[in-house]
Amino acid sequence: MRHVAEKSSWTSAQENPLTRAIDGFNRGFDKMTGGYVSLLKLIVSRRFVTFAILIGFCVGIVFVNKILPAGFIPNEDQSTIYAIIQTPPGSTLEKTNEVSRRLQKICEEVPGIESVSSLAGYEIMTEGRGSNAGTCLINLKPWGDRDKNVKEIMEELEGKTRGLGAVVEFFEPPAIPGFGTSGGFSMRLLDKTTDTDYREFDKINKEFMENLGKRKELTGLFTFFAANYPQYELEIDNNLAMQKGVSIGKAMDNLNIMIGSTYEQGFIKYNQFFKVYVQSDPSFRRLPSDLLKLFVKNDAGEMVPYSAFMRLKKGQGPNEITRFNLYNSAAIQGLPAKGYTTADAIQAIREVAAKTLPRGYDIAFEGLSYDESIRGNESLYVFLIVLAFVYMVLAAQYESFIIPLAVVFSLPVGIFGSFLLLKLMGLENNIYAQIGLIMLVGLLGKNAVLIVEFAVQKRQQGETILNAAIEGARVRFRPILMTSFAFVAGLIPLISASGAGAIGNRTIGASAMGGMLFGTIFGVIIIPDCTTYLAVWPMAGR
Repeated sequence: MRHVAEKSSWTSAQENPLTRAIDGFNRGFDKMTGGYVSLLKLIVSRRFVTFAILIGFCVGIVFVNKILPAGFIPNEDQSTIYAIIQTPPGSTLEKTNEVSRRLQKICEEVPGIESVSSLAGYEIMTEGRGSNAGTCLINLKPWGDRDKNVKEIMEELEGKTRGLGAVVEFFEPPAIPGFGTSGGFSMRLLDKTTDTDYREFDKINKEFMENLGKRKELTGLFTFFAANYPQYELEIDNNLAMQKGVSIGKAMDNLNIMIGSTYEQGFIKYNQFFKVYVQSDPSFRRLPSDLLKLFVKNDAGEMVPYSAFMRLKKGQGPNEITRFNLYNSAAIQGLPAKGYTTADAIQAIREVAAKTLPRGYDIAFEGLSYDESIRGNESLYVFLIVLAFVYMVLAAQYESFIIPLAVVFSLPVGIFGSFLLLKLMGLENNIYAQIGLIMLVGLLGKNAVLIVEFAVQKRQQGETILNAAIEGARVRFRPILMTSFAFVAGLIPLISASGAGAIGNRTIGASAMGGMLFGTIFGVIIIPDCTTYLAVWPMAGR
């Protein structure tokens, strides 16, 4: 009876679908392992095949790196858009406000936009102030409530806002809050001449903007600098002012208080603090000619009209003068065109500046663009430092400077796979991708260590060099695939991410997944051969 019960239990286990599936998988994997060992026996004994594969991947890295767009920190969908309005110079604040209201109405009718706030007289990009400046802050609906991302909505708005009678450009917030005023690039055109002619500077700035507009890498170019704003120039006759006993400095301070304002003091009433500002009544400063009707005290305490020593002269000039690094400057904003990165845009700007700017004029980047423009090969240096650190740790572990080279030679395959998948997914080689590459040093190094460690042990037990390398690869084949593909499966949510931080998640996921796939599939073939000639060979004489 007992024998019959055991047989029945064994039969039921055999009929279990899960057991049959596991047994079938094991048989299939054993068959694949046998094929893998046969392939190794063909390759390991042919040194030129392995090194040809390594050289091929190194050449592939150079090629893919040339066509892979470079970047710094990508702009994420932050559900916010800045619309910058610039009406013609001399436009009234009422005209600018009318344009901003029309723009606000257009934006509110676009699906995916939740709210719009408009502001006339100020633009947040270059912090420009004037009657012809305006800003609209556009807030988008949450990612789950809209079908389009921020770039698609910006493209739709650009098409619908043509013909408003003003320059309207759309920008995203900066990738790092507080680091600059917007996404894209920010720069300054600098006048380094000793005596600035603002009309000439305006001419050069317009020509520079026109040349930038011809580059396919750039779009959304925008500047608020112009030298044709209607102005009144105050001409003061110093001799007449001295005859009247008027101090020019006191006259200007007095005019600044009456036309502008000044804070004098405050007082508390009804448990609240009230500030007191001194300023001329609006009825006395409605027209430019009203300036000449104002009075200032002379040295004798007498009231002297400004018309006695000052006159008004119509003219044109810049709305405001800004300096950058002590030089007169014009702020320029822009975006990389579709299919290009900020690194491509910065390079294009440098080329245009070198070819077209006359002597005495230069460019300078600011905000996040400055950090990107001065970035050199820091990521390469960091990668080499990490690689050297791993090499020295393994050298200490194995007490050999040769054995760790088998681990190092497994990395080019993974780097190629990382770059290739980034290119195929339309992503760029930015800071997130470089973090993924540093991760690969440990992940792929782990696979190589598994094979090298076991191969060295087998060689110490008396196995031949060839058999030790093949046996190490065979025994570690399953653990390597199991851990590697489990890691790859965990990256699937990253490369399919959407919403907040999607670009960063997809980039670091693609960088790690591409490197892990290629590094695992080709690494299990390359590492045993490298082990044969670099790791196990020093043990031959022992």
